[in-house]
Amino acid sequence: YSAKSVVADSATPTNAIAVVPTTPDGSKRQKVCTEWKDVITGVGQVFESPKDFRDALHKYAIAHKFHYRFIKNDSTRVTAECTGEDCPWRIHASKSPANIDFMIKKMSETHTCESETVKSHRLASQRWVASVIKEKLRDSPHYRPRDIANDLQQEYGLCLNYSQAWRGRSIAQRELYSAHDEACIQLPLFCERIKETNPGSVATVVTMEDSKFCFFVAFHASLYGFEHGCRPLLFLDAVSAKPNKQWKLLTATSVDGEGDVFPVAFTVVDKESRENWHWFLEQLKYSLSASHDVTFISNGENGLWDEVPLVFPDSHHGYCMDFLIEAFKKQLDDAWTEEVRDAMVELLKRAIFSCTVDEFNQYMEQIKSESDKLAEWLLEIKPERWSDALFMGSRYGQYSCNISNTVVDWIPTRYELPVVQLVDTIRCKLMEMMYTRRESCNEWPDGLTPVANQKLQEEVSKAHSLNVMPTESDGDGNLFKVCDDSVNVVNIGTCDCTCRKWNVSGLPCMHAIAVFECTGRYAYDFCVEYFTTKSYRSTYSMSINPIPDVTLTDNSPSPATLPFPIQTRRRVGRPKEKPADPRITIKRAVRCSRCKGYGHNKATCKIPISGEALPALPPAELSDVHNKVESCS
Repeated sequence: YSAKSVVADSATPTNAIAVVPTTPDGSKRQKVCTEWKDVITGVGQVFESPKDFRDALHKYAIAHKFHYRFIKNDSTRVTAECTGEDCPWRIHASKSPANIDFMIKKMSETHTCESETVKSHRLASQRWVASVIKEKLRDSPHYRPRDIANDLQQEYGLCLNYSQAWRGRSIAQRELYSAHDEACIQLPLFCERIKETNPGSVATVVTMEDSKFCFFVAFHASLYGFEHGCRPLLFLDAVSAKPNKQWKLLTATSVDGEGDVFPVAFTVVDKESRENWHWFLEQLKYSLSASHDVTFISNGENGLWDEVPLVFPDSHHGYCMDFLIEAFKKQLDDAWTEEVRDAMVELLKRAIFSCTVDEFNQYMEQIKSESDKLAEWLLEIKPERWSDALFMGSRYGQYSCNISNTVVDWIPTRYELPVVQLVDTIRCKLMEMMYTRRESCNEWPDGLTPVANQKLQEEVSKAHSLNVMPTESDGDGNLFKVCDDSVNVVNIGTCDCTCRKWNVSGLPCMHAIAVFECTGRYAYDFCVEYFTTKSYRSTYSMSINPIPDVTLTDNSPSPATLPFPIQTRRRVGRPKEKPADPRITIKRAVRCSRCKGYGHNKATCKIPISGEALPALPPAELSDVHNKVESCS
């Protein structure tokens, strides 16, 4: 974008788009304009990216019938102003202080220009037309340009000529069908290459007739690392493949002994839906070992609460803590101060981390004392899905997974990638990640990973002041009473403590460590294997191999045989001819039309014709001329 006024197409400046004041279907147009008038509300409104803000600004300008131009327009800030004469309307948006969202910082409320006098509209660019008609074109592949122009006039009050509607439809066709063409041609070959270069990997692609497809990938190195080193814990999440916003990545991610993300499998789909999640879970079940019991963590949306137990009947499914906290914040009363809101969020976190029912009830009572509505909302979403006191699965102290930011950082944001390159980019990043972590752990000592060892040392420091007493009723010598502010019973035979922190985290609690110190036992022997250096090395013991470039073979289907081939149009102008090979070019000899000699033309010929006098030449040159004449005769 430049500081010039936004135009529809620089190649056709005379084809203006006029705002039609009246339409045959006024009610429908009024409904669309009413929705778009409020697409920008004012200062403080947040967008995901600058592109989302620019799209909203387009709709806002169309609804309010004014033109604008960009003053500043880059990845961190966007400033626009009205092009009306002496109109003070101006808007500025930039990244939020947290550098996460894109926020409107300044905005003028009123226009002094008269929108009714606008005779042409330069906001309906080809890509905007394509974005508007894309969904209808998906349902009606034979959507004609003339019908497109009529519909846009009725719905948005914009008058397009035939060529503008045709160009917008062409862009929409490429965006809709090129991905499907690629899925039909390249993705099956890419699946075979993945299986050939990485034996044991799972790669499947399914194409549908409505220009949609599902592409599942699980590399053997990821599957092996998950089953032999990671905790039996999978986070299900949907990631927007920016700038490829027409695709979603459904991911299944675990965590290693250090608590870092470990992608296990992913699939590329057109949108996040219940049907796509069901297909992804079925492929995931096929890829994993049958005897592997898994605990799933997700936001529960798009039917996941029903689909996970349907595909994995023996598994447990819990809430993602980050999603739960964000949903909880939306329920807070706007009249509360920031301190009260932070205190309520802290009470929720303590309720999540509560290991006993009594502890959980204590924090729920404090929340209820502030708001009965909040307490009822938390009980409605089933605490057995999010509180350690009631959750039956094993999260081992891991409550969320930041896979979205990891994948977004891997994908280039400046240009759109085809599906094959998108998946291969993720593969390269996975290969680099596994190599880097495998090399970093070679110097670690045996025992626990650094993060797990630090957590264990924190519990050791708390255990020095505890009193340990063996129980008289225990004949095996495994039961002990540990006294601090309360009395807890530790059973080292079953790795259990009445405080339940040992069960929840997988690492011995301070009561168990106090027993180990009294009985001369080694605390590292009672930690779950997922936190050991040996398991961490097993996680990254396998490598992801490079994949050669995917090229079309003679047996590959042509785009013309696909269900929805792209309709192309001959370019304007004379087709360019290939230049002749200079190695075989024969140059024509230059011949004089006066003396019929070669090597010169008439203008440079020095031989006079009959009746003309010889020019005055030096004697030496004159003799040469006479010799040439004699030779010619």
